[in-house]
Amino acid sequence: MKIVLLGSGNVATHLGHALKTAGHEILQVWSRSLSNAQQLADSLSAAFTNEIGALNNTADIYILSIKDDAIEEVASSFLFKGKLLVHTSGTAGIDLLGKEWANKGVFYPLQTFSKQKGVDFSTVPLLLEGSNEKVVAQLNELAASISQTVRPASSEQRAAIHVAAVFACNFSNHLYSISKDLLAKEGLDFKLLLPLIAETAAKVQSLDPKAAQTGPAIRGDQASIEKHKKYLEASPDLQQLYTLMTNSIIGSKK
Repeated sequence: MKIVLLGSGNVATHLGHALKTAGHEILQVWSRSLSNAQQLADSLSAAFTNEIGALNNTADIYILSIKDDAIEEVASSFLFKGKLLVHTSGTAGIDLLGKEWANKGVFYPLQTFSKQKGVDFSTVPLLLEGSNEKVVAQLNELAASISQTVRPASSEQRAAIHVAAVFACNFSNHLYSISKDLLAKEGLDFKLLLPLIAETAAKVQSLDPKAAQTGPAIRGDQASIEKHKKYLEASPDLQQLYTLMTNSIIGSKK
């Protein structure tokens, strides 16, 4: 397929390279930042622009990979009625693209992306929504060319998936950052926790998360919990977070 990417961030970068590797042609990259558009376009052997009015009009699909709060504004400036316009957001509904567009959809890759780290896109679940059967078929064809896991997901389902992903990924990573800071204060290396983190992640590949839960809260080890709280007395925000998480784990046993 011939594709125009609108956006030059993490998702656009990884998605663009995955699509190109699968044999699709990236015609053009648009970004509000011309230098960012050029940087991604050069790596994809594509044209680039920072003007919506200068978009190539021959693409089969136009993919918006931009911040959620910019989707509606950029979509409203899109000029090619009848063309397929999709966004890659997990939380934005399909109607954010505009009710006047007959051919629209969502192409949501369920993964965390950083430009500095490569991702095997074949393992990334792609969650799709389309405004009609033709769009759904086209998105399924595109998705199947780069991913082994392709699923339909309504706007409501994606909202639930995105909240779950924030808990599983973003919050977990923030907790890693807190752990790193706690260790650093004692002159200890965060790498000490890496085997523990790896084993915890590996367990949920075969066990239900509740069955894999360990630690003082699930054991009802109140003495350890109180020691931890005392250690955190100098950091009341962390102490409050620790208490909240501990109570949530205790509550999960009921």
